Amino acid sequence: MLRLVKFFLILVVVAAVAAFAGYRYWESRLEAPIAIAEESLYEVPRGAGYHRVISDLTARGVIKDEWAFRLLTRIEPESIPQLRVGEYMLEPGMSGRELIALLGSDQVVTYPLTIPEGWTFRQMRARLDAAPKLENVTQGLDDSEIMALLEREGQHPEGWFFPDTYRYHKGMSDLDILRQALARMERVLDEVWEGRNDDLTIESPYEALIMASLIERETGAPEERPEIAGVFKRRMERGMRLQTDPTVIYGMGERYEGRITRADLREATPYNTYVIDGMPPTPIAMPGRASLEAAVNPLPGETLYFVSRGDGTHHFSRTLREHNNAVNRYIRNR
Repeated sequence: MLRLVKFFLILVVVAAVAAFAGYRYWESRLEAPIAIAEESLYEVPRGAGYHRVISDLTARGVIKDEWAFRLLTRIEPESIPQLRVGEYMLEPGMSGRELIALLGSDQVVTYPLTIPEGWTFRQMRARLDAAPKLENVTQGLDDSEIMALLEREGQHPEGWFFPDTYRYHKGMSDLDILRQALARMERVLDEVWEGRNDDLTIESPYEALIMASLIERETGAPEERPEIAGVFKRRMERGMRLQTDPTVIYGMGERYEGRITRADLREATPYNTYVIDGMPPTPIAMPGRASLEAAVNPLPGETLYFVSRGDGTHHFSRTLREHNNAVNRYIRNR
């Protein structure tokens, strides 16, 4: 009987040693470096589960011991993260465990997408369409359908997307970028409106957005924006038309080919501020924060006119006579 007990004890010890050795070997396989010699891009596609990814990595030769990673689901299921869609940069020398952790992290490879200040929604859509590795779900939709997808049904899209550089990863869509830009513009517009001057001719945040778009399209010189806002404010107070060329261009749409004529200035479109009173019905571009702030904090003064000098800046005038002289100097002579 004693001999039998000793035999069983030996079996238990041998089994324990074997189990420990097996566990250590299994761990060593997980901790072994993955089989790549240089940085490699790897994509977790939409809908891919852990086992599918492990099989794919094995087929690519990135990991060698598929059994070890499948066993992980039984021994340490809590250590397996929820895999995230996107591209990841695999580094030489990283272990299998580090690889699995990476594929469930937020360290996806991202790409920049810049929307410049003063662009129109049509230009933004064209850039989204051309962005590499960005899923396009809005192509073929009209603007109203896109706004409905953004839960802004019936809202005109122009001006509502904040111009900035956004980052995206593979697996994201153009609608994701639009949502970010829309939320950003709404937040910035609320912040700017809270800090508005009490003495304004505009009466709502949306009117501030329209005014800011006119300012944005009129000048690229940051220091001029408050003064241009002041000119527009004083013209509206006196019942003068705004007479700003960018509204004519916007009203022309795709017909605009680089110049406007006297006939264009007289054409009755909803946006032509040489014809209509006050501001156009919607923004004409996407304004940046500086133009938004200028719209709600116009510079006091007496100037009522301005004309381009041809170098990106403007000459401001208080009287029509002074303005006509400036037009002769900077436009007609040129």
